[in-house]
Amino acid sequence: MFSDLIQRCLDAEFDETFPENGSFAKVKGANGQQFWYYKGYNRGEANADSKRFSKYVGPVADLDVTARVERFKRVKANYRERRSLVTSLTAAGLPSPPALVGDIVDVLWRAGLFRLHGVLVGTAAFQTYAGLLGVRLPSAPLMTGDVDFAQFHSISVSVDDSIPPVLEALRLVDPTFREIPSLANPMATTSFSNAAGFKVEFLTPNRSKDDFAGEPAPMPALGGASAQPLRYLDFLIHQPVRSVLLHKGGVAVLVPSPERFAVHKLIVSELRRADRDSASKARKDLEQASVMIEALANSSSRLDLGLAYIEARDRGPKWREALEGAESKLPTEIKEKLQSACADAGAVDG
Repeated sequence: MFSDLIQRCLDAEFDETFPENGSFAKVKGANGQQFWYYKGYNRGEANADSKRFSKYVGPVADLDVTARVERFKRVKANYRERRSLVTSLTAAGLPSPPALVGDIVDVLWRAGLFRLHGVLVGTAAFQTYAGLLGVRLPSAPLMTGDVDFAQFHSISVSVDDSIPPVLEALRLVDPTFREIPSLANPMATTSFSNAAGFKVEFLTPNRSKDDFAGEPAPMPALGGASAQPLRYLDFLIHQPVRSVLLHKGGVAVLVPSPERFAVHKLIVSELRRADRDSASKARKDLEQASVMIEALANSSSRLDLGLAYIEARDRGPKWREALEGAESKLPTEIKEKLQSACADAGAVDG
């Protein structure tokens, strides 16, 4: 049922973003890779030339995108059926987000954020793993006072497309949203807040020198928003997977792969322990990591978990130190399952 909902939500995204009055075409990029672009026009325009437009869809190599393009003419999303699926899944015990979180993710989905390879991260992403893994998640780690999105800078500058202005989209949800200027660069905005203090933040991997760690990165695809560079984020959002947030008729999202999410949570839980103000977040990170490790270790994704851990551990001494520190704080049963998955993955990898 969850897999069916993911496909229906993907169909709904295409139906809304790409009207039937247009068509799809393959375009070859500079590196020889082929991409799908939608060629359309806006109804009601006086000038035939000015109403035409081209919109980036995704790589031809993405089988999900290509299959959906091929079904474009005959598939129509049915909102009522999707709403019924969401109701059934939440009744079965799968988590749904707070209304504000769901509305924010929904409005940015409709704006095209995930089409442009934006990735939902953090606790909001954690909520989507119950359906992907077929497990019930405890409610304690599901509460959140913010929602975070991430995108690779290289993707943002290369897709030649952008979502509408972020602030305008957020104000469709809550008119009190405002920009929060970056302390490092007051001309750049990486986060937005409403009157109640709920934050929406945009992130990007930081792979430059530490001298530039706090400098916001301009993100041409993010509708005027910049992004806060963070270490270790490149590992998290590499090869994200499709999922759905159980809100209204379902919201199609890209989230980190479950195994990378689990390993990344181990790393950040240890990094946050150095900051006294972040101690509660560190505990929540470790709790979410434990839940994910247990679910993955008991599923067909067991080897994926082990391989992701080994990949992170082998990236360098700082990665290894953070992982070992976090692992020492895991419950014994969870630690043993992680070590077993790593041992099996090491044997396969070797």
